[in-house]
Amino acid sequence: MRLDEITHIALDMGGVVLHIDHEQAVRRFEEIGVADAREFLNPYHQQGLFGKLEGGQITAEEFVAELSRIIGRQLSYEECRYAWLGYLKGIPKRHFDILKRLRQEGYKVCLLSNTNPFFFDWAESEAFDGHGHNIRDYFDSLYVSFRCKMLKPSREIYEYVLRCEGIAPEQLLFIDDSERNTEAAESLGIRTIHVATNEGLSLFDAPNPLLPAYPSAT
Repeated sequence: MRLDEITHIALDMGGVVLHIDHEQAVRRFEEIGVADAREFLNPYHQQGLFGKLEGGQITAEEFVAELSRIIGRQLSYEECRYAWLGYLKGIPKRHFDILKRLRQEGYKVCLLSNTNPFFFDWAESEAFDGHGHNIRDYFDSLYVSFRCKMLKPSREIYEYVLRCEGIAPEQLLFIDDSERNTEAAESLGIRTIHVATNEGLSLFDAPNPLLPAYPSAT
């Protein structure tokens, strides 16, 4: 595939745009009273009630109510948000520079993420980059599972992105740290790169045969 065919780049959020800490998330949910948190939480694909939240089948308020019922005490929105944000390990400064550089070079940069209202509430706040900018300041389009009501790796969510962007599969490069997700996208003809968790944007730090060369940001 020629590089000049790629007009759009879709990035996963956790493990690619930002660094995640699965164990910290498990500990935080256990801290608020979810003893079997590890059974529900997964670095790539949530299960049960947690999966319903990310798939948009239930609202944040319904999640709080049902989780409160399960553990036997009333939880607050803030407690659940605190637990979900346990996934956040941090975002290297160079990632913000890379996102800006990609857009300056003419690529349309999209977010394609399985996520939930609690975590995305933070992403859409001025706390996102620590300098008063939210995630919308770094992306042209946001495709998040709980709003689309579709989850990766279903083919429907990839087809939805292509349809909304008005592009052919070969015009999209999708980068994700879940092999299930990249394989599903690739089956539709989308160009993909599967990366190790928390190393997603490091491929832009040095010349890469699949991408234009970008200087390493400090």
